[in-house]
Amino acid sequence: MIVVTGASGTLGTPLVRELVREGADVHGLSRRPREDDGVTWHVGDLATGPAVLGEADTIVHLASDPFKKGADLVQTRALLEAARPDARLVYVSIVGIDRHPYAYYRTKLAAERLIEGSGRPYTILRATQFHDFVASFFDLMSRGPALLAPTGTSCQPVAVEEVAARLAGLTLDTPGGRAPDLGGPEVLDARHMARAYLDVTGKRRALLPVRIPGRVGRAFREGLHLASEPGGSRTWTEFLAERLQSSARRS
Repeated sequence: MIVVTGASGTLGTPLVRELVREGADVHGLSRRPREDDGVTWHVGDLATGPAVLGEADTIVHLASDPFKKGADLVQTRALLEAARPDARLVYVSIVGIDRHPYAYYRTKLAAERLIEGSGRPYTILRATQFHDFVASFFDLMSRGPALLAPTGTSCQPVAVEEVAARLAGLTLDTPGGRAPDLGGPEVLDARHMARAYLDVTGKRRALLPVRIPGRVGRAFREGLHLASEPGGSRTWTEFLAERLQSSARRS
C-alpha cells in the first residue's frame, strides 16, 4: 500500500498516474473528496497525521506549502509521528538546498534531515524547478504592462512528467537514500526564458530586468539551485508550445 501526500498536485497527479499504470495499490491524501480514478482517496489534513499514514507500507511525501513559514517541517514531523516504524519514505526535494540561504529551501533541508534521522528506510529525490512553476511565475509577472525577469540568474527547468516517472521508479525500487539530482536538459538565462514565454504566448509586454537583492539573490546568480549534470529531455520552448496547444484545446 502506497500513500501519496499532495497526490492531487502538480507532481502528484502524474506520479499517481504512473504508479497506477504499474499496478500499485495507490492511496491519495487530499483535503477534499475526489473522484475514483484508480486511486483510493482519503480526506485529511497532513498536519494532523491522518490514520491512513499508519497503514502504509510506503509513503511518498509530496505535500508542500512554500507560502507558510515552516509548514513543510510541521507536516513532515506529523507524518513521521503517524507512520509505522518500518514504513518506507520517499521524499521529493529541491536541488541545492544544502547550499542556498532561501528560507523555503532551508525548511526543505530540515525536512530532509528529519527523514534521514527517522530510522526508517528512505529515498530522497531532489529536482530543479518544474516548467509549470516558471510559467506560472511569468503568468503572474506579466499581468501588468511589463514582464519582470531576474537579471543575472539562470534556471534549469525540468518537465514534471519526467520527475514523476523518475519518482515512480524510485518508489517501486528498493530504498536508496539520496538519489542522483534531476534537472532539466538546459540551463537558460531567465531573460531568455521570459522572451521565449512572450513570443509563444503572443503577449506584448516590455521585458523589465530586476535584480534579486541580498544573499538569496547572490545565491541564485551563482547558480546554487542548478543540477551539476543535465537531465530530462523536454526543453523550455517545447513545454511552452505544448502548454499553448493544451490551452487552445480547452477553449
